Amino acid sequence: MACHDEPMNKVEPSLSKAALWMGGWLALMLTMSVAGRAATKEVDVFQIMEIRAVLGIFLIYPLIHRAGGLSAMRTNVLGQHIGRNVVHYAAQFAWFFALSMIPLAQLISIEFTMPIWTAILAALFLGERITTMKLFSVVLGIIGVAVIVRPSLDHVDPGQIIALTAAFGFAIAVIMVKGLTRRDSVLTIIFWMLIIQSALGLVPAILVWEWPRAGIWPWIIVIAICGTFSHYCMARAMTYADATIVVPMDFLRVPLSALLAWMLYNEGVDAWTVAGAVLILFGNTLNLRDAGTARVPPAKKDRPHS
Repeated sequence: MACHDEPMNKVEPSLSKAALWMGGWLALMLTMSVAGRAATKEVDVFQIMEIRAVLGIFLIYPLIHRAGGLSAMRTNVLGQHIGRNVVHYAAQFAWFFALSMIPLAQLISIEFTMPIWTAILAALFLGERITTMKLFSVVLGIIGVAVIVRPSLDHVDPGQIIALTAAFGFAIAVIMVKGLTRRDSVLTIIFWMLIIQSALGLVPAILVWEWPRAGIWPWIIVIAICGTFSHYCMARAMTYADATIVVPMDFLRVPLSALLAWMLYNEGVDAWTVAGAVLILFGNTLNLRDAGTARVPPAKKDRPHS
């Protein structure tokens, strides 16, 4: 993948490049899920998140050096960076808290309501147009996820509300990233993400800190690599296409995760999973075909955002 790093207003819209960067996001997220499954058996989540953020700073330093050093990471919208990362960190916390309260199937299905909130917020704050095909793609994706995880919908408990709050928080974070790509380079966005989230997680990590044994460090390093550069890929994808085009591509993570679980952990893939995967793939195909019929207009630099 190319490493040109510039704000959205200097980048030509490209659906194929957005899809390519989202392919990188998916590959890294799937790899991180394997590493995370191994690491979280022994290490507290807060500790893993802190190590990931700190190691991430060192991992992206070669890119920072090539871009002009720390002076090139200056930003005129530091408040927006802080706001985005506070929201993202809180959403992550809510997700893990909900995980301890409700079944994983329910949590996953609620998490993937995020594209709905993203589409609504993108229309409200970024001026993106929600076409009928985009909306249909999102609906098909959500139905596909529901078919795969088949959550129980007979009652609503506090854990479900917390999970919904997490999904909404992730959507806000995505929209804020999209806005930031119109002002700062992707590398600047990732740099401040790592700095701010390492500061946010320092106290929780200290409170639970235990040195990981030597055998678990390779998994933590993989998490740091994937966690850092997956966000880089997502932010790069956002520079080439609307959030309402990019985010539904993440639906593919559900059937791909099921396939990975079958290959590595011998977890069965049933007819429901296949049916859900078909719906997700079909919805993404419609979304991409619809996006290909019109160019994504570049944003104006002086346009106000929330």
